[in-house]
Amino acid sequence: MTAQKSNPKLKSPPAQTAPPPVARGSLWLHELKSWIFRNTRAVRVWLPPDYDGWGETRYPVLYLNDGQNLFEPTTAFASVHWQVGETASRLIAEKKIAPVIIVGIDNTGTNRLREYIPYRSADPKVVGPQGKHYPDFLRREVMPLIEKYYSVAKGPENTGLGGSSLGGLITLYTQLAMPGVFGRLLIESPSLFVANCRILEECRQFRDWPFRVYLGMGTQEVGQAEKDRRAVNDARELGNILRAAGLDERRLKIQIEEGAPHSESAWAARFPAALEFLYSGLGSQGVGGSD
Repeated sequence: MTAQKSNPKLKSPPAQTAPPPVARGSLWLHELKSWIFRNTRAVRVWLPPDYDGWGETRYPVLYLNDGQNLFEPTTAFASVHWQVGETASRLIAEKKIAPVIIVGIDNTGTNRLREYIPYRSADPKVVGPQGKHYPDFLRREVMPLIEKYYSVAKGPENTGLGGSSLGGLITLYTQLAMPGVFGRLLIESPSLFVANCRILEECRQFRDWPFRVYLGMGTQEVGQAEKDRRAVNDARELGNILRAAGLDERRLKIQIEEGAPHSESAWAARFPAALEFLYSGLGSQGVGGSD
């Protein structure tokens, strides 16, 4: 997969040095200086095979947190990545989803906990949580950057957000804080326990859920029986809340995977099912409606 740092509005993606059997698209890197968080991070943009930035085609987009773990083992935690480009390419080639742009938003290392946690928390202990600013960071800084350089189909029906662990927590919080922006949520192994499960209490009062939600969890997230049981119960409670709010099987997919740990490899293994569920039936011409 190629990596570039210039304006990607090309008629076709850069040529691969050795094209694999299924084209893997291209990966572009942007340096984003955030005025909201007062720091700098990389934003990684995966373009599907045959992306045409000059044509009239507009592509759905999926924003994912912890961007360094998505596309390449050289930047991923423990050198294990989600294989996002390979998975998306395969699903596109098999016509299970339409071409989609996938944006990985890097975390900033030592500031990750503060940026992904919106509440005061003793477990994990966080001094000065900044997660309440994350929705604005996405809408005012990340999304304008992508919409400036890429042929993006706008509107919640064309726009998704996702993440794992604390990245899943901040995804859920963003939906509550900023309804009507993201229409597809990918929530993997969310840290629902933070601040005594406050996010679940807030979800109970919320009604403006998106078109589709994928929720994944393993039964051995922590490796301690009691904590594992609590993590699964919290995920099931979130599922119950979503069902009570009117999300049926067409809009909600829950995958509780027996024996799966809290790891990049587990999230990579579940990513194909999540991506297909969230983006199947969605075209790449600026889709309207509510599925």
